[in-house]
Amino acid sequence: LAAMSLTVSATTPLWLRQAKISPNGKEIAFSYKGDIWKVAATGGTAVRLTSQDSYESYPQWSPDGTQIAFASDRKGNFDVYVMPSQGGSAKRLTTNSAGEVPAGFSADGKYVYFGAVIQDPAESALFPTSALGELYKVSVEGGRTVQVLATPAENISFSRDGNTMLYHDCKGFEDQWRKHHRSPITRDIWLKSGDKFKQLTTFNGENRDPIWAADGKSFYY
Repeated sequence: LAAMSLTVSATTPLWLRQAKISPNGKEIAFSYKGDIWKVAATGGTAVRLTSQDSYESYPQWSPDGTQIAFASDRKGNFDVYVMPSQGGSAKRLTTNSAGEVPAGFSADGKYVYFGAVIQDPAESALFPTSALGELYKVSVEGGRTVQVLATPAENISFSRDGNTMLYHDCKGFEDQWRKHHRSPITRDIWLKSGDKFKQLTTFNGENRDPIWAADGKSFYY
């Protein structure tokens, strides 16, 4: 029995992380053993999209499903890259020495939003800590980054018209893998519309990874 257990554990892939379903619902991108993979939503053989010696993670689909943004440390720290969703060469979008992790695409697919601890505005730098980063965006063509929010906004999802943005917050450091966590520091879902913010969840456990439903009036998380 012990030998059988070892055999099963050696062949069963574990720790398939950061699963993201494609906009058309047909494919799922995920990270596994430091690479980006994808598989049909109906199941089957997964396809490996990256093969660098570096660590790749946090895949995010573009709205049209043609591109995947991800984080890679192939230059020493996490930077944001983008590549064709069918596989191919990846383009580096960020070059800051801070660690940058993609949070999603803009509704028109022209920008990648990402989180990083780079620079708090002077008027809001009340509790500087690496646990509380900022939200930025950068063109899919590369270039200068722009700060969008001085507060953390993770795993964003834009409405089709791009006017409203769902995201989950980060109130402080807490291991995201901690099971059954209940406390005031757990994540909640927020809605940003223009300059107005609205908290949508109040459950004292984890509320994460919002994504708009097809009707544009409700969401899953």
